[in-house]
Amino acid sequence: MAIVGGGIGGLAAAAALARAGLRPRVYEQTSRLTEVGAGLQLAPNATRLLDRLGLGRYLAEVAVQPSAVELRRWDDGALLDRTELGARCEQLYGARYYTVHRADLHDGLRRTLDPDLLRLGFRCTGLTAGQDRAVLRFEDRDDVTADVVVGADGIRSVIRATLVADRPRYSGQLVYRGLVPARMVPFQRADPRVLIWVGPGRHCVCYPVRRGELVSFAATVPSDDPLGESWRAEGRIENLAEAYRGWTDEVGQLFTAADRVHRWALHDRDATDRWGAGPLTLLGDAAHPMLPFMAQGANQAIEDAATLAACLRPEVSTQALRRYEELRRPRTAEVQALSRANARVLHRPAAGVGNAQDIRNKRWLFGYDAELAAAERCTVPPAPRQD
Repeated sequence: MAIVGGGIGGLAAAAALARAGLRPRVYEQTSRLTEVGAGLQLAPNATRLLDRLGLGRYLAEVAVQPSAVELRRWDDGALLDRTELGARCEQLYGARYYTVHRADLHDGLRRTLDPDLLRLGFRCTGLTAGQDRAVLRFEDRDDVTADVVVGADGIRSVIRATLVADRPRYSGQLVYRGLVPARMVPFQRADPRVLIWVGPGRHCVCYPVRRGELVSFAATVPSDDPLGESWRAEGRIENLAEAYRGWTDEVGQLFTAADRVHRWALHDRDATDRWGAGPLTLLGDAAHPMLPFMAQGANQAIEDAATLAACLRPEVSTQALRRYEELRRPRTAEVQALSRANARVLHRPAAGVGNAQDIRNKRWLFGYDAELAAAERCTVPPAPRQD
């Protein structure tokens, strides 16, 4: 069994499959794992699954449990809306809402794996698939034959390209991401929150990560030119500051505190009804790349991982792969569509945004248990919890 791609989705799949008694190998194109990316929001639909993988104590140590999500006006910072998180979220859904540095989550998942399962420096260039076997080709490496291939290789997936004839679609938005010391943005220290300032054509979000030592921010800017989409592409702080001229002082404090920012062009794809064929299937951004406007990209990849493991646990077969896809496609298509629609909500004049966001209305999203849903479909008990 081969997983192509060692990001959050690929490692979560490997951890879930290993917990189910399988031994997948992860083939990651980078030759050295480095601290890439900035912050992620992890909702209860993902954290309950990560807890079962043995990451509950680790996340409690490295992540932050924010008290709320607050929507604020772009120019004066006035509160428009507030969704309670913290203890209220945990009480309702039996799992925590966290903000975490992507590298910390990635490292936690990696630690759950037998080191022999992770192969670095394997850039997949193509494959040949039969009914029950596939041969993966890698740059400057020997071919690998596998009975199952999971494409977890991102929005420009090599595996997806063999199944679906489509291309990533540019959203018209760039996002600038940065990390700043928490001591330089005191408004986040007393009451850690997810803060979102909304205004015409753009929005800025920030929240604490890494035990509250850092604050991660992401700020969108409309642009006709995608300018590439690498997480490592350097941005210019002065361009970002100019794009947010006239916004509340707290947004300005974030940008002033940053010594560097990275620029990322936001793309997604339309939902597709074909995730696999024969021994091939897709997971995470390779299956359902979505805009970050519901903060659910990593969460849905983790749900994919738990579902895939539950489907393959009783039997590794092409039929099990198709059951996984049938379970996941409707839900991820809905989240994709809502993420795209949220861009319009977040970028309209702030006076039109305020609707009460009672956390009880999040049950369809936060209350969903992907593993139990799959176990019921496959008529097997869930795998034992990892400690």
